[in-house]
Amino acid sequence: MTTTGLGGTPRGPEFVATGVPPAPATPAFGSAPPLVAAPRRLPWYAAAGVAVLAVSAGVGGASGYLAGRDDADRSVTPAPAPGVAGLPSDLVGAAAQALPGVVSVQVRTSSGRASGSGFVFDDRGHIVTNSHVVAGGGAVSVVGADGRRLTAEVVGTDPGSDIAVLRVSPGRALRPLPLADPRTVRVGEPVLAVGSPLGLSGTVTAGIVSALDRQVSLGGAGRQPAVQTDASINPGNSGGPLVNARGQVVGVNTAIATLEGGGNIGIGFAVPIERARQVATALIGRG
Repeated sequence: MTTTGLGGTPRGPEFVATGVPPAPATPAFGSAPPLVAAPRRLPWYAAAGVAVLAVSAGVGGASGYLAGRDDADRSVTPAPAPGVAGLPSDLVGAAAQALPGVVSVQVRTSSGRASGSGFVFDDRGHIVTNSHVVAGGGAVSVVGADGRRLTAEVVGTDPGSDIAVLRVSPGRALRPLPLADPRTVRVGEPVLAVGSPLGLSGTVTAGIVSALDRQVSLGGAGRQPAVQTDASINPGNSGGPLVNARGQVVGVNTAIATLEGGGNIGIGFAVPIERARQVATALIGRG
């Protein structure tokens, strides 16, 4: 059986957990794939290929929507899809609330550039991201939803929880995101992963909370509880928020499970927001 875990320092799309044997070509029933940190870089040609596919899919989706509208005009308007009790049936409002508070994190290192995501934590210009996003050192900047680039200072990092805090000059364009009450997070509720996968800033992917208190190893530390989700998390999503249908942050996207040679397979993990809040508050207090 392959053991899940994340060891060593996350370092990119090819990162494989230290000490974890590669997954067999045909995994045995009940085996678990290794975890990798949501990586920070991808070759430009891979990013371009994904971007083309995304645009193509968008055109097809628009055509289907328009055709559906024509049919709907000639028939009965369909009833809205049911939502989770007490939650909106769609996530449009949640995305609108979250996007202004999410930034792209860009790091210029001695070996090149790395990137990830982050979200505004408070009205003093503090931004939460992943520790592995800024682990390479170098100059850090963030790009907000309005396109402005701001120089960022690393306030502190906690590799054990894979949480880091940055600081920029506060401004009206940086809107802090509300944090969810961890007691209200439920398995099956809809969530959005918001960030800059493959450098595509302002990207939103949808899914559900697949499991709570999933024990995984993050940042080379011991096993700790994480929020599991099937919302697509890809290179560049690291440090971005996982938000519920109210636009509240329930976790910080940090890792994915993957089969050898594969990418996202619909199993992602986020640091629970209460853990992230505690670590971020401590780092700010010391910094």
